[in-house]
Amino acid sequence: MAIFHFSFDLAHYGITRQNFYADPFWLHQRTCIVSLFLFVAGLGQAVAFGQAQTWPRFWRRWAQVAGCAVLVSIGSWLMFKERFIHFGVLHGIAVMLILVRLTARGGVWLWIAGAVAIALPRFIHEPFFDSRLTNWVGLITHRPATEDYVPVLPWIGVMWWGMAAGQWVLAHRREWLTGPLPRALHPMAVLGRWSLSFYMLHQPVLIGLVLLVLQLR
Repeated sequence: MAIFHFSFDLAHYGITRQNFYADPFWLHQRTCIVSLFLFVAGLGQAVAFGQAQTWPRFWRRWAQVAGCAVLVSIGSWLMFKERFIHFGVLHGIAVMLILVRLTARGGVWLWIAGAVAIALPRFIHEPFFDSRLTNWVGLITHRPATEDYVPVLPWIGVMWWGMAAGQWVLAHRREWLTGPLPRALHPMAVLGRWSLSFYMLHQPVLIGLVLLVLQLR
């Protein structure tokens, strides 16, 4: 993700010439990154639910995610104006976390619901969902003009699959998630525990470095 964003920053400020809006190389990378984000978020909810996370604790974490989503909207408006991020990955996660938590006891049906959610936007497209007030659902006829767009459909399907996979692992291969971590991976574990902080800070730092290089040219 950080490499993708740094590459975007280089192109945005004219240091490199890459088309992040049409080049399949970058579009496929984005799809893989968002898919991994949401799958891991769903898996994390499986762990939290398995540990009997209380609703007050859930809402405290949710408020952090939702608050960061608002900051992303404000920051992206300052940077991109009309193409600001009004429903990006953090906005999507904030909505989908609630839906995933409410359906946490779905069992095998989570796999089916996930498949339906992923497939639905391929078959249903309604102009009603093209406005900024409704395109968060995902049943759009054309992609909105925004720098990041992660609607509930189809992406909640990936999070449901993450929840289902996490519950299966905890029931049948618990050691995959609870076993000792190799020392070499400890730095990655730190990033995992502070993932939201890293997400919010890495772009300002990278953009600052790019602007510093441009000033020193």
